[in-house]
Amino acid sequence: MFLSCFFRLRLCLVVCPFLVVGLCLTPVYGQQKPITVENIILITIDGLRWQEVFRGLDARLIADAQYNPLGEKLAQNFAADTQHSSAEKLMPFLHEVVKEQGVLLGNRDAGSCAQVTNSWYFSYPGYNEILTGVADPAIDSNASIANPNVTVLEWLQHQDEFANRVAVFGSWDVFPFILNTERSGLPVNVSPMEHPETAYEEILTNLQSDVPALWPTVRLDAFTHHYALSYLQNHKPRVLYVAYGETDDFAHDGRYDQYIMAANRTDRFIRQLWDFVQMDPTYRDKTALFITVDHGRGEEPLETWKHHASKKSLAGYMQSLAQYEEGIVGSEAVWMAAMGPGIAAQGMVSPIACAGSNQIAATLLGLLGIDYRTFNPAAGAPLEQVMQLP
Repeated sequence: MFLSCFFRLRLCLVVCPFLVVGLCLTPVYGQQKPITVENIILITIDGLRWQEVFRGLDARLIADAQYNPLGEKLAQNFAADTQHSSAEKLMPFLHEVVKEQGVLLGNRDAGSCAQVTNSWYFSYPGYNEILTGVADPAIDSNASIANPNVTVLEWLQHQDEFANRVAVFGSWDVFPFILNTERSGLPVNVSPMEHPETAYEEILTNLQSDVPALWPTVRLDAFTHHYALSYLQNHKPRVLYVAYGETDDFAHDGRYDQYIMAANRTDRFIRQLWDFVQMDPTYRDKTALFITVDHGRGEEPLETWKHHASKKSLAGYMQSLAQYEEGIVGSEAVWMAAMGPGIAAQGMVSPIACAGSNQIAATLLGLLGIDYRTFNPAAGAPLEQVMQLP
């Protein structure tokens, strides 16, 4: 790169000295805009509905003792005079910081649409789509099967500038298969660390081993979060993916109260990550944050808030929900949020066409100044609503 710029500089001095800066700042990957982002933090919150994110508490669910054993306590903490105010109480960082400094997509009440493009509406297909930019119809279950598709994280891991600078922390034990760690070589943590590097990580590891697990395949998000924050502080990755999972599992359990508190807690976790980013000179003003979900949930009938499935999936992996002949209507609906350099402060945006989860991988690459077609030309195109294009 240095030699290329040197020869172009000599040419510029002879032909047109005013072009020196422009030629030498041509992005390495052929993107038309200057590289303004050096680092990416990708966050997913498993199955958190857009309804709570933008409306706050669902009055029907908090009034139902079956779903809200905590009763008035939930309303005291998160209810408000308007849906928007309730949403702000529930996820204050998202609404007070991300919305003010970046963009939100997916509030269907405001005409903003975002959705998965896979045919199934559950987790493995959703994460594959987010991370590869392509909906693969062959990924039709949540089974622990090594992903045949190359994710954007794996691709970056094998680029010189990002080698050994990509890391993943997840709550669900299927992520090593989604990221195909045997092939990709990505560090993916979903369980107690085998070799804690600090005293703090050793405490986390002992606690995770000692604290009873609520679910056999998903650990509590606090461990995922604090491992990720420790790694961010000590290793300074250029790309960090944190996949929180409690919201989905509490929803499947029918515990709306715990689902709500998990959403609020995750918002606080994301604030902690961002506060560190803004304090650290390695990351400050050089880092983009992207938040999304792998699928939505139902709304009508009321009990479908617990579920998610497409009509097509009822004949296969989701046959336990076959009583809902049209599938779980609305579970294709997702939401997205982003902020950082290269992202215009637009607040809620309403795309002309519904934004697709298959566009996220290309968007992340575009923010880094990389033409997504060098990764996978079949991936969905970048979200122009998110990127501050020239």
